[in-house]
Amino acid sequence: MMWNFSNNPMGWFGFGFGWIFMILFWGLIVWGLIVFIRWIGKQGEREDKSRSVLEILKERYAKGEINKEEFEEKKKDLL
Repeated sequence: MMWNFSNNPMGWFGFGFGWIFMILFWGLIVWGLIVFIRWIGKQGEREDKSRSVLEILKERYAKGEINKEEFEEKKKDLL
């Protein structure tokens, strides 16, 4: 049996290279999702890095989680 591609406007090009474009298309979709997920993950990291250890210690003292003696001890250890 012979294949007849005369009705296809792209001829053999569509048959031979169409799968390459499909792989490229889906590859770009997957790559875009990976980049987006990494970007979302880095957003949370930036918030944590922006706070210094001393700020966290001051916040714990302000909330009453640690007393003044503990605060001064830990502050001395950090500085």
